[in-house]
Amino acid sequence: MAEHAPDASGKEPRAEAKGASVIVNVIQVLRCFTLDEPLLGVTEIALRVGLHKSSVSRILATLEDQNIVERDEESRKFRLGLGLIAVAGPLLANLDVRRVAFPTLAELSETTGETAALTIWNGGEAISVEQIPSSKQVKHTSPMGSRYNTALSASVQVFLAHEPESEVRGLLESGSVILDPDTPGGIEAYLLRLAAVRDAGYAVNHGETNIEEVGLAAPVHDHRGAVIAAVMIAAPYYRVPAERLQVLGRACRQAATQIGLRLGALPR
Repeated sequence: MAEHAPDASGKEPRAEAKGASVIVNVIQVLRCFTLDEPLLGVTEIALRVGLHKSSVSRILATLEDQNIVERDEESRKFRLGLGLIAVAGPLLANLDVRRVAFPTLAELSETTGETAALTIWNGGEAISVEQIPSSKQVKHTSPMGSRYNTALSASVQVFLAHEPESEVRGLLESGSVILDPDTPGGIEAYLLRLAAVRDAGYAVNHGETNIEEVGLAAPVHDHRGAVIAAVMIAAPYYRVPAERLQVLGRACRQAATQIGLRLGALPR
């Protein structure tokens, strides 16, 4: 029986096939770890991937050496390690949040019947970078690149709600972010409002900056847990009675969560 001839690279086909098989096994082992089951033992993994326990042990030992997996001190089971961040980091950092958000924004606009937008924060303003206009004849839209620095704007509330209190005070006191001096309770009341935004997961501007417009916004988190954008719904005031605010707020929050998950954020 003739032997397998080396290919152009000089490698034996069987060796290449074996190498590919090892890689597949490693990937299968890594895919066993999920959000529902972050801790797994050798026996559990072996049963799921159909490999002998000794093979799984060797794979895990190599992955542990590279910090791809690590042992839980109490259970001695394995979980994914921080070494994965070094592998996935470049991909996560280069994901275009605008591109990732587009289909979710389109769906949000369709299901709510209102304009859906995406804003980012430049340190003192919320800037519109994407928008799906409402299909209805009467709608609220804004030009791409529109900037918002009024404290009661929904997207501004979202970004400030996740900034340190000292930073928020500095922006308000310097006038970089504008809070009407006649606002009841002033800065202290506004800080309490931001705390409520964090708890609810979305912010509401019910005709407070424009009597004809309602805005709702929710934060988009990345894989580090940082707020990198906000999803916003804009609608005519007459179409959003108080009882509809919670429905739109939840829809906005869900859309922001979906975008965050695609960026590697953990479920909240």
